[in-house]
Amino acid sequence: MKAVTIESFGTADGMALIELPVPAPAEGEVLIAATAIGVGGVDAVIRRGLLAGYGFKPGHILGSEVAGTVTAVGPGVDTAWIGRRVWAFTGLGGGYAECALAQVTEILPLPVELSDVAAVTLGGSGVVAHFGLAHARFAPGESVLVRGAAGSIGISTVELAIRGGAGVVAVTTSSEERGARLRALGATHVLDRDGSSRDGAPDAFDVIIDVVAGSALPAFLDRLKPNGRLVVVGVVAGMPPADFGITLMTAFRKSLSFATFSADTVATADRHAVRSAQFAAAVRGELHAVVHEVLPLAQAARAHQAMDAGAVFGRIVLTP
Repeated sequence: MKAVTIESFGTADGMALIELPVPAPAEGEVLIAATAIGVGGVDAVIRRGLLAGYGFKPGHILGSEVAGTVTAVGPGVDTAWIGRRVWAFTGLGGGYAECALAQVTEILPLPVELSDVAAVTLGGSGVVAHFGLAHARFAPGESVLVRGAAGSIGISTVELAIRGGAGVVAVTTSSEERGARLRALGATHVLDRDGSSRDGAPDAFDVIIDVVAGSALPAFLDRLKPNGRLVVVGVVAGMPPADFGITLMTAFRKSLSFATFSADTVATADRHAVRSAQFAAAVRGELHAVVHEVLPLAQAARAHQAMDAGAVFGRIVLTP
């Protein structure tokens, strides 16, 4: 089978398309013939080498979610899964391949009406957006700022905040064109990447969901209202300054809260329940799978170059 690996960490040029044997599923696993592969921000962070402390080594296959058909099962797995169309979480790797392994506990049957491309656009990002808002204790009527809203997590957060009754849903993005598209999805105010605004956006917010992190994170802590909460759900711009906590301590009397959120901390059953509900909402047209581009697996490096350039709106999907 063909797969894309990281030969050297850093730029997208370090990725390579190689041939590997088709893996055999171990106990509790299924093998999936992938028809759609989601390209996520965490893939780019891993490829850049920013998570080297987690043990990623050259030869690592990127990709955490695929959709396709189960072709084989390992010991202890019901053979009734064979031939079924599923969405699957493959962990922090293994997805950029013609065939991918997943734990049977991490797969979900797909509605007939939902395309595989839509499934990998919503499957991971919608869950992060849902539980990220819950982690921030978001309540109806509150104001929300989504920092880095043009990616799939940001878009899902905008739509879910609107559905949840937010009084204001502001976004940061890099262009007027992207801002217009986010307004069409429900955003009420559009800010520049640095948080500045020309359209009368509030100066402060109850909740900030941050997909970006990076060096500018402390400036956004300053944009919280008293009792405001900022939750980081991604680090596409890298880690924040080591001393960012000083901003919180300086604003001690505002009772601000900072947190990180990873879907790894949510029970599998709870993730599946939310994901199933979101897939059904997408079929009804209540949530949108915004796809930037569909590319062949062999062009995975091109997908990463587009992400590095900040040129992606929604999600890029690879097809074997």
